[in-house]
Amino acid sequence: MLTLLAQLTIGAANLVAAFLFLFGLKRMSSPATAASGIRLAGIGMVAAVLASFLYVLNIDDSVKPYLLMNITLALLALAIGGVGAWLAGRKVAMTAMPQMVAIYNGMGGGAAGAIAAVELFGNNAHDASQLIVTLLGALIGAISMSGSVIAWAKLQGIINKPLRIKSQQIINGVVFLAAIAVAGWIVFVTLSGADPLLSIASWTYIFFAIALIFGILMTLPIGGADMPVVISIYNAFTGLAVGLEGFVLGNPALMIAGMVVGAAGLLLTLLMAKAMNRSVANVLFTNFGDIVKAKHGAMKGTERETAASDAGIEMRYASSVIIVPGYGLAAAQAQQKLYEFVKLLQAAKVSVKFAIHPVAGRMPGQMDVLLAEAGVPYDLIFQLDDINEEFATTDVVLVIGANDVVNPAARTDKSSPIFGMPILNADKAKQVYVIKRGQGKGYSGIVNALFYSPNCNMVFGDAQDVLIKMIESVRSLGKASS
Repeated sequence: MLTLLAQLTIGAANLVAAFLFLFGLKRMSSPATAASGIRLAGIGMVAAVLASFLYVLNIDDSVKPYLLMNITLALLALAIGGVGAWLAGRKVAMTAMPQMVAIYNGMGGGAAGAIAAVELFGNNAHDASQLIVTLLGALIGAISMSGSVIAWAKLQGIINKPLRIKSQQIINGVVFLAAIAVAGWIVFVTLSGADPLLSIASWTYIFFAIALIFGILMTLPIGGADMPVVISIYNAFTGLAVGLEGFVLGNPALMIAGMVVGAAGLLLTLLMAKAMNRSVANVLFTNFGDIVKAKHGAMKGTERETAASDAGIEMRYASSVIIVPGYGLAAAQAQQKLYEFVKLLQAAKVSVKFAIHPVAGRMPGQMDVLLAEAGVPYDLIFQLDDINEEFATTDVVLVIGANDVVNPAARTDKSSPIFGMPILNADKAKQVYVIKRGQGKGYSGIVNALFYSPNCNMVFGDAQDVLIKMIESVRSLGKASS
């Protein structure tokens, strides 16, 4: 039995961890306090991990000969994982952040599945409710793991196109029902003592294999434009799986952390789906890319190109400018140059604001993080609902590497796959400049009607190169006057 002191210590550590998780999550709701929120949640996790070592005081005598080895392995795993994550986190480029989030989320799902595997192979689930919860956590964790790996491969460019087969949804449904059937069979034979035909261990292996395959099949058909929502869904899955396994282990810290992450991920998923005017089911179960190619392969009119210097000079003499950042800004790593350009405009008494769409970039909040990294003040950054009315009275809008979030087809073209999606009303400004690496469709494959509007001009090139030219053009005005 655990000593009273150990019980009190573990309970206190779990209580502190739970408080820090919740308080840290609250602080993550604002860019100004997000960094400290992450640190607080991290301290809570460290407290929960350290407290877990006190469980060595309550082990069977048969395990004691292996105690030192197991503790050594646990410490080694923590050291390898901690140092590896620290180094990777410091080195990863901002453009690679979405895939890092995806793969780390998959690791969380895999960890929940591994906990469930230990419980199942060790026959530690002694009643129906415990066994069902363990299998449910294993199913969700395995799906999150394999699905997140596919999401990572898509974001990394290893898988460049959605991979679809005939009757994909029917096949996915059959695979999912097979996983449920195997789980039900495991519960039945474990509780009834009936002949399992195969060993329980064999059925458990089959169950995990089917769950992993389903995660792969569910993610492969989804287009790249929907990856932000997919990452959020799998984040919710991972949190739910961790919470369920925390219930199985009787660990309050895991239960609270898992449920908080699951609830936050679910809420974020619903908010992002709403921002796209699509249901989660529509994201997961429709061939988005196929519709785009069939109905939006061409657009009437021509794109009008202009020089970066001309665009920069016009913004210098404008009264108001709104900047709409997209993934192209992250890909060019041009956030520092952008803020340098903004400071030049502000010095010339130009009002400058940033407009952020909820699904801009390839992961939730990527644009906010990108601008914060460059040192852009938070009071210059506005979300869609807070700034959309201002576009109509704005002199110039600068769109950098964004596509769907400023596409007016979402308001006017009922045949468009994004019809009804709330967008930033950039097209209503007096003048729009779009920085884009080249002609053609954006990441989602949809042609942007804004590019052909009479008040829009294209500035082709890498965002960083274009912004450098804009900076030079504005500075040259000051040199000429002096």
